[in-house]
Amino acid sequence: MHILHTARFFKSANSMRDLPPDTGAEVAFAGRSNAGKSSALNALASHKGLARVSKTPGRTQLINIFSLDDDHRLVDLPGYGYAKVPVAIRDHWRGLVDTYMRNRESLKAVVLIIDSRHPLKEYDRQMLAYAASIDLPCHCVLTKSDKLSRSEASRTLAHTRAELGADDGPDARVSVQLFSATAKTGLDEARAVILRWLGITPA
Repeated sequence: MHILHTARFFKSANSMRDLPPDTGAEVAFAGRSNAGKSSALNALASHKGLARVSKTPGRTQLINIFSLDDDHRLVDLPGYGYAKVPVAIRDHWRGLVDTYMRNRESLKAVVLIIDSRHPLKEYDRQMLAYAASIDLPCHCVLTKSDKLSRSEASRTLAHTRAELGADDGPDARVSVQLFSATAKTGLDEARAVILRWLGITPA
């Protein structure tokens, strides 16, 4: 087994003061509300019920923290670009995520969940630009790749990598991969990136 399977829900946060102590290391998951973020988290942790999966996009409305152990965490950020909520609440989410990403010392990197059928929408580009502006590495996971033919998936991967100037090296600031929670493809590749950022040596 892999250490990500030890992930357990720890708490939800609606403000910075709700977060656990800013120690250790954590990796955040971000993405459009309908890109498959919860399904990806569940697949990576081999835990179907870890993150709530809903047919109604935009259900992740708080920062949800999942602990691996006392020093390592996965963080599910509110989905962006879809949720039908009052403007004041969306502005609160935006401000909370901005403050979290800019000031959280234990945050090491972001996994950006992107629907491979509709890559690099405007919100995705904004998140990538923001992560780059605060020097935060970003790994783009192109979900639902099972919905594409093999040639379509290969073209999408190559085009996205080229557009972002992505690299697969251990020091890459932006990297990209194909992924499918349904077909269980790309799991080991994504887990390896996450564990490296968390400073965990695979068993």
